[in-house]
Amino acid sequence: MVFMEHGLRTLWSHQMNKNHAQFERQQLCDLFDLVGPDHPTLCEGWTTAHLAAHLVLRENSIKAFGLVIPGYFAKRLAKATQQLAQNQPFEKLVDKVRSGPPFYLKRVDEAMNLFEFFVHHEDVRRGGEEFTRRDDIDELDDALWERQERFSKLLVRRLKDVDITLLRTSGEKIHLGGGGKPVVLEGAPSEIGLFLFGRREHSDIKLTGDPEAVNEIKTGKLG
Repeated sequence: MVFMEHGLRTLWSHQMNKNHAQFERQQLCDLFDLVGPDHPTLCEGWTTAHLAAHLVLRENSIKAFGLVIPGYFAKRLAKATQQLAQNQPFEKLVDKVRSGPPFYLKRVDEAMNLFEFFVHHEDVRRGGEEFTRRDDIDELDDALWERQERFSKLLVRRLKDVDITLLRTSGEKIHLGGGGKPVVLEGAPSEIGLFLFGRREHSDIKLTGDPEAVNEIKTGKLG
């Protein structure tokens, strides 16, 4: 399978590279090269060309303000993403992503980009018909768990009246709080991250707790 070959080909660098954000970036770019510009992703309506264009704009364009400012700025970013995906050769987009981040963001690469590139790597891996679960990510899960609380609190802030606890499969817990009705989200840090970043149907997690809280975390607005 293409994803299995991809994982074996880059496993050696994982053992040497402590910047997990950079490792996920390089694996994603390797996968872009393998599947090409028209491969489906978990980002609704986007192919790999759109995803590569998004990543280029995110790090290199003022239009990236559209990621955090709705309305006019978000519409400008969506239009720019479409245009860049259509007009720029895919290979150049991938090369631009691979060479990042820009020098002025290198110091915050791991903190800012770990979840971003892990999630988008999985967007491509899980976007097609073939999917093989990765078994080489124990260190990555540890790195994600270190940042889980800060990112998770941002992602669940719009949920209503839920008291959220994250339970790692190894038994470690993070209590996010947030409301009165308890719910426990259990899984590997990578799967919890995918769930909270909106890939709920494609993540391997277990939900237990108050039925209304379970329904809210399954269907409520994240991000």
